[in-house]
Amino acid sequence: MRHARAARGVAIGLATLAIALELANVWVTARLPSAPYTPLPFAPEDVAGTTFPVFGAILVHRRPRLVIGWLLCAGGVSAAANILSANLIALYGDPGWAWIVVESTWQACQLSLGVLLPLLYPAGRMPSRRWRWAVVPAVTGHLLDWVALVTVDRELRDASHVLVTAGMALAFTSLAVRFARGDAIERRQILWLLVTLPGLLIPWMLGGAAWWAASFGIPLIPAGIAVAVLRYRLFGIDTLISRAVVGTGLALVVTAVYLAVGAASSLFLAEVHSIAGLAAALFAGVFFHPMRQALQHGVDRLLYGGTGVPAELAERLKHRLQRVDPGHGLLATLEVLREGLSVTGVAVEVDGATMVTGSPEPVARRVPLVWHGEPVGLLLVGGTARRRFPAAHDERVLATLSPYIADAAHAVRMTAAVQRSRQRILAAREEERRRLRRDLHDGLGQSLTGMAMMINAARLSLRRSPEQAERLLSDLRTGMDAISADIRQLVYGLRPPAIDELGLTGAIEELARTPEEPATAVETAGDLTGLPAAVEVAAYRIVQEALTNARKHAAASAVTVRLVRDDRTLRVTVTDDGTGLPPGVRAGVGLGSMRERAAELGGTCTVRAREGGGTVVGAVLPAQ
Repeated sequence: MRHARAARGVAIGLATLAIALELANVWVTARLPSAPYTPLPFAPEDVAGTTFPVFGAILVHRRPRLVIGWLLCAGGVSAAANILSANLIALYGDPGWAWIVVESTWQACQLSLGVLLPLLYPAGRMPSRRWRWAVVPAVTGHLLDWVALVTVDRELRDASHVLVTAGMALAFTSLAVRFARGDAIERRQILWLLVTLPGLLIPWMLGGAAWWAASFGIPLIPAGIAVAVLRYRLFGIDTLISRAVVGTGLALVVTAVYLAVGAASSLFLAEVHSIAGLAAALFAGVFFHPMRQALQHGVDRLLYGGTGVPAELAERLKHRLQRVDPGHGLLATLEVLREGLSVTGVAVEVDGATMVTGSPEPVARRVPLVWHGEPVGLLLVGGTARRRFPAAHDERVLATLSPYIADAAHAVRMTAAVQRSRQRILAAREEERRRLRRDLHDGLGQSLTGMAMMINAARLSLRRSPEQAERLLSDLRTGMDAISADIRQLVYGLRPPAIDELGLTGAIEELARTPEEPATAVETAGDLTGLPAAVEVAAYRIVQEALTNARKHAAASAVTVRLVRDDRTLRVTVTDDGTGLPPGVRAGVGLGSMRERAAELGGTCTVRAREGGGTVVGAVLPAQ
């Protein structure tokens, strides 16, 4: 902690020294004639001498052990001392030793900002030990420069400048190597530096007449480095590049159109030259939006490649979903998402099952999937593979494709639910057949066999013992009554007779008429006649099960059954004022049977808590 506090103090001291040197340079510059090569009252070196040490001190304050901040401070102080010493020589003349200060400070600025900074950025260490040799050309060039100054050898000095330039080129080449080998975060940090360099490099390449313009681009370099190292808002670097390129392209195209129309009007339509500007503006305005879209499309393809543009990914996903069945749609969405994000793998967890494409381990992100407010699964995204621009692009891809993935996950859930429902229906049907076979064979069959034997016995004893025959026939009559009851029970299990006798409304009203609590009211709306037989049975059984639960388990005092039919559906609602659903309740046999009966017909059945206490059972069944 003590060392960190001391480091922060030194960094602040260097920034203060640089600002003091620049203030002194302002005083010196004010006494010099205005420079013909710049319209500004200051030079780019003044800007570097102010901004680099300030941002360097900020970095040291936040991360004292990172050498990047110290390089910014050293380079900034060197730039401030260089411009001040050069201006002092211009004001007072060279006393004979001042050139040593000018040369040494300029070399320190080159070495710290032009060689060491790109070699060590952003982690504070070189890409590998071999890159240490990249410093040799720059150091050799600086030594030769001293020799050239002493010997006044112009050719030797030109050679020294070539060596220094080669060392700086090697240092910046290391950034390209680091970008190709680094992870997503390191690439974004390098991009922040690279995107700010043109503000310095372009005026430098254009030469002395344009060098003054570097004053506007130089502050962006230490600012971008500070943002990248401290990792603030790194995820927007590709957005920044995209908007900058599109904006610049639009400005160039509109300017070119305006100049072209203006030039054409002056050459061929001199008499209407006064309206040429209006014509150019209208022409540029008409084509502004198509030009912007074309430029944005080109920049997206440049940044993300053919597989990374979110709009194209969405379009491709639509086509793939149209060609696959719902069960395989989720896998198709995952494959498109993996290509768009350029990650090692993507997976989705749906109802305890996992669908995977690629290798998402280790999981880098977990994104909940929501379908119309209902959680349907969890999206697992693996680590980033080799691609130029992840981050903000990834956020746009996820925002674009997540709704499709949620739809596909919901379709998978529904497909699985339908499959499970079919399996349960088949199992229930086979179980019902087994029960009917058992009841008919063991119950009704045995009873009929016994009755046949009694008929034979009564026929044989009719002449010898009329009294015995009378008893046998009486027992036969009793057995027939029992068989009739068994048959009625079997028939009732298949379809309640009350529906055929009283209609659906009357059958449910009969269910509601019971001396037991709770009191039950039946309300109807719409014409309930002419419903499909299966719908009538399902509605009757759902109401029957709901009333049984209300009477046995809910301790309800009042129940309301409401049947509403419209053109397409029959809505069945059973509301009670009982104890309601216990916390963490799981669907038992009764609740499961209600849902299965509704699902078998393509309807739905839900059970939820009633506001103010109680339970609401709601079923929607097809009425046609």
